[in-house]
Amino acid sequence: LGFLLAYVNLSSLAYLIFGFFVTSFSMSLRQARYVIFGVIAVLAYRATAELTEGESRLAAEAQRWRALESLFTRFEADIRQAVPRGVRAGAQREPAWLATVGSGGQSALVFTRAGSEFHAEPAPGGQRVGYRWREGTIELAYWPHLDHPADAMPVVYPLLAGIAAFRLEYLTRDGGWRYLWPALGEDDVPRAVRLTLTLAGGA
Repeated sequence: LGFLLAYVNLSSLAYLIFGFFVTSFSMSLRQARYVIFGVIAVLAYRATAELTEGESRLAAEAQRWRALESLFTRFEADIRQAVPRGVRAGAQREPAWLATVGSGGQSALVFTRAGSEFHAEPAPGGQRVGYRWREGTIELAYWPHLDHPADAMPVVYPLLAGIAAFRLEYLTRDGGWRYLWPALGEDDVPRAVRLTLTLAGGA
């Protein structure tokens, strides 16, 4: 009887030990599955976040290039309509094409172009427009009238931000380029214009 009881106790103990290991192994498998699922979820989240960030960067880059293209298109359209017509600014006269260089070597240009965006009457005689750099932004300026008071202020529109440098050069008769206009012995309007932009990112 004692031997039988000892056998029963030993058998119960063995079952208990086996049950403990089975339970522990089952818990370990569940925990491992949870860990694996957690790692997969983190990786999936990071992949989705990186994909979203990449799409946002591409969209911003595409928008920036569209803005640059729009600036070049507008600038080319304006200078193609340039006319050799000087203006009166109060008691002073301004040349048809006035190109200067400001602080930091930033270019500024004011000129007369044919047509007008502000007058509805036929053949209004032209429009005084200007391009300049101000605090990292290329601005477009319109004067409401060709001849205007000396203190007349133009209407200014921001065209493109994030610009570190705005350089304009003008072609002379002998094939050289200069930053200032008018120039002695040259036409009222230069033969060609070269525009160079440096983006704030260094491009």
